Amino acid sequence: MFHFFERKRFLVDYLHGFVDIHNHVLPGIDDGAKTVDESLELVNGFAEFGLKTMICTPHIMHNYYDNTPETITQAHKKLITELSAHDVEIEVDFAAEHMIDDNFETILESEAVMPLKKEYLLIEMSYLQPSFNFDMAIDKIAKQGYFPILAHPERYTYYHNQHRVYSEFKSRGILFQMNLLSLGEFYGKKVKATAEKLLKDGVIEYVGTDVHNIRQLASLKEMKIEKKNLKLLLPVIENTILTFY
Repeated sequence: MFHFFERKRFLVDYLHGFVDIHNHVLPGIDDGAKTVDESLELVNGFAEFGLKTMICTPHIMHNYYDNTPETITQAHKKLITELSAHDVEIEVDFAAEHMIDDNFETILESEAVMPLKKEYLLIEMSYLQPSFNFDMAIDKIAKQGYFPILAHPERYTYYHNQHRVYSEFKSRGILFQMNLLSLGEFYGKKVKATAEKLLKDGVIEYVGTDVHNIRQLASLKEMKIEKKNLKLLLPVIENTILTFY
């Protein structure tokens, strides 16, 4: 009744037409959806709040999720077949989220990486410690002609008290993709505080859901966001759509 005066708004009300560039919806190849049925449930859930385009980004992580262009393509075909059978009207593309580990440079040099829109490479580090070869990997990514996008920089807790690192990353041309759930305390108060600071500093270029399962999708649908953060977030949402639609 008094929603006009509320300090928070439901985030999904502002995601109609959104392009999700980071999720784990492809079935059975990482820690995301385990079956095609789970994938279908997730995609239908996204479609309910008006999302029209998804770029699925399964992990490529040595000794954990050793995905290749072939395994990712096969999983994508399974999902597309199921979506067609159920008349789900949503565009589903695919790329990958690449762990900067001891095998990353090998797959980069062998052209086995999976970029977003042919130009952007979504990368991540361990949540336990920085990648020892991160700087070298960034240099090689640039030499290969890709723009590196660091997934969820707000979630690397070892940088929370070292904000200069974020500035150093930006000076090297690294783009940042923030998880939408980070602004709702899904990952904790410290992650939310870091996400808010990075957003306020204007260093976040893109956002994604990073949804792995129906519980996370439900949290996204229920999530409310402060109006001050929403004002900062809307241009980032628009930039994500314009870049990857």
